[in-house]
Amino acid sequence: MLTVTVNASKKYDILIGGGLLSRSGEIVRYLYRCKTAVVVTDDNVARFHLSKVTQSFESAGYQVLTYVIPHGEASKSREQYFALLDFLAENRVTRTDLLVALGGGVVGDLTGFAAATYLRGIKFIQMPTTVLAAVDSSVGGKTGIDIPAGKNLVGAFYQPILVICDTLTLSTLPDSVYDDGCAEIIKYGCIADAELFEWLKKPIRPQIDRVIERCVSIKRDIVNQDELDMGIRATLNFGHTIGHAIEKASNFTITHGQAVATGMVMIANAMFRLGKASEATYEAIRDMVEAYRLPVKTSFTEEELYDTMTTDKKRSGDRLRFIIVKEIGSCEYLDVRVEDGGDGITLRKVLKEALK
Repeated sequence: MLTVTVNASKKYDILIGGGLLSRSGEIVRYLYRCKTAVVVTDDNVARFHLSKVTQSFESAGYQVLTYVIPHGEASKSREQYFALLDFLAENRVTRTDLLVALGGGVVGDLTGFAAATYLRGIKFIQMPTTVLAAVDSSVGGKTGIDIPAGKNLVGAFYQPILVICDTLTLSTLPDSVYDDGCAEIIKYGCIADAELFEWLKKPIRPQIDRVIERCVSIKRDIVNQDELDMGIRATLNFGHTIGHAIEKASNFTITHGQAVATGMVMIANAMFRLGKASEATYEAIRDMVEAYRLPVKTSFTEEELYDTMTTDKKRSGDRLRFIIVKEIGSCEYLDVRVEDGGDGITLRKVLKEALK
């Protein structure tokens, strides 16, 4: 088992290894004793892993309640959020009890936001079961839901007390879902770790434990410096500004990983064409994304993407910040003007070049 420790406003461990779910109750009992644990999951994950976690927690002496949501981004909604709060209240869950997020990013974000706000905050644990959640969304304390205006526009920074990443759960994923999560791994290599980027040129499944450890270690270091996303944490958004626009324009029929993968390639292409990065860097990112069977282009128009990006939560006044990669393993900021006119690069100019 590998362990990475986050030391933000709350100190907690990320445990990585095979077979941890069947020991999860025992592991959690050592850390936090309470009467009731509420396991939140989705209907896909429940079929494979819910009984294992429930049995482990019951064996450790917890009373276990379960709450199952439909799988998919559509469940990261205010309707599901309030339904979960109602469930907790109806079952008299107290501030000293515990929420457990068993699943991917949707389950983790929804459960974390409920934990942050129910009774003004109760403890919760992340148990990621997708590659994307394991390497990214389960770590760092970003929780939230989507609203019609955009993705993740409502939420809170709220750290878990523990992350248990059982890498055996990843073997139950369809290839397309597994590949989807690899977009975030590619992101980490692009922005912070050229060695990790090289690792990805070999099959990822045999080395998934060390890859997850490396990714969450990079995120740990960034979150420790900038928990509330006021500075360096923005580097984790490489590919996300365009990616979130693609997700929303598709009404979330395009997955997060596919959208981020496309967004990384598109912003790399734009920076090459605008003279901000080399063609070699653009080609390296494009080729890596293609190697993981992820898309490198979008069918959405400049106007469709522009309309969505102007409501991006990272917008500040008339500026929108992009993360750009000039060389694999490092990144920097580029602030562009949202509106046309004046000097400098505009959002429309970036989109025009990105779509070529």
